[in-house]
Amino acid sequence: MLKILCVGQEWRGSDASGLFNAFSRQGCAVNIINDRTHVSASATGIAGKVAQKLIRPIQLREFNSYLLKSTLMFKPHLVLVFKGPFVFRETVLNWKKMGIPVINYFPDVSMTAHGENIPQCIPHFDYIFTTKSFGVDDLVNNFHYPLDKIHFIPHGFDPLIHRKINESEQSFKCDASFIGTYSPHKDKYLAALKSAIPEIDLRIWGGNWYQSKSDVLRSSIQGIGVHGDLFALAINQSCINIALLSEQVKGASKGDQITSRTFQIPGAGGFMIHQRTNELLQYFKEDEEIVCFGSEKELIDKVNYYGNNESERGRIREKGYHRAQRDHSQDARVKEIISILKVKGII
Repeated sequence: MLKILCVGQEWRGSDASGLFNAFSRQGCAVNIINDRTHVSASATGIAGKVAQKLIRPIQLREFNSYLLKSTLMFKPHLVLVFKGPFVFRETVLNWKKMGIPVINYFPDVSMTAHGENIPQCIPHFDYIFTTKSFGVDDLVNNFHYPLDKIHFIPHGFDPLIHRKINESEQSFKCDASFIGTYSPHKDKYLAALKSAIPEIDLRIWGGNWYQSKSDVLRSSIQGIGVHGDLFALAINQSCINIALLSEQVKGASKGDQITSRTFQIPGAGGFMIHQRTNELLQYFKEDEEIVCFGSEKELIDKVNYYGNNESERGRIREKGYHRAQRDHSQDARVKEIISILKVKGII
C-alpha cells in the first residue's frame, strides 16, 4: 500500500481535499496535514490581518516542525505538497534526506505570487504537476526546472462535492451566476451583461467583490463565497453558469486557459457558458456539451438565447455532464498521476 503524506487545505469542497480523497479511493493510505489549522490566513479586517502578520513567523516554524514529526510517525513513501505556500525549503530538504520523494501539485496561474517559500522549494521537488499548460514553460524558463520532471494535468471535479443535488427550497435559484474571486476582467464582462439585460437575476458568489466599481452589479454581488454542498446547490439552481478566466499575473506567461470551474460546473450537472479558448475545446465540444463566448456581445447574446430556451439548455447540460463524468473526475486525474510516478520510478 502506497502511504502518502499530503500537505494542503482540508475542508469540504477544497481542490486539495478533492485530490487527496481521490488518492484514498485509489487504495492509498493518506495522512492529510491541513496547513490552515496551523497557519492563520483567513482574516479580512485590518486588526486581524495585523495580528496574522505578527504571529505568522511563529506559526510557520511550528507548522514545519509538525510536518517532520508527522513524517517520523507515519513513515510515508511519498510526500505530496499541494501548492505549498507555508512549506519551508529546509523541510523539503529534510524529507529528501530521509529518502522520501517530494512532489508538488500546483493549481494556480503564477508560482511567484504566493510568497517566497514556493519559489525556494521548487528546485528541490522530485516532480511537479501543474494544472496550467503554460506552467510547464514557466517552470523551465523562470526556474530552469528540468522539463522531464514536469507534467501538465488539468483540474478535475470532485464527485463527492460536484454532483446533482435536488433541493425543494430554491434558495440559490437565479437566471445566471458566476462563482469566483473578483478581478477587473470578470467585473467587466459581468457588468456588461447586467447593463444589457438589467432584468436578469444575476448572482455573483466569491471573495473580494467589494473591489468592484460597477454600480450596476451592486444588487448581484452576494458578498460571500459558496463552498462544499452550497457550491453544488448554486450550480444546480442557476439556469446559466458563467465561467470566466483569470488574467495573466506577475510570474506567469499567460492567463488561465481552463480553470477548476471548467470541470466542476458540468461535473455538478450545470449548464455552462464558458469563455472560449483553444485549450477548453480539447475537453468539451462547443454547442454540444458546453456553450462558449469570446466577447461581451457574444456573452450577452448567448445568455439571452439560452435563457429563453430551456430544452436547449437541458440537452447541452446533460451531454456536458456525461462527458465530465466519463473523462474529467479527480479520480481520473489521480490514476494518471500514479501512472506517471510509477513510470518515472518515483513510487
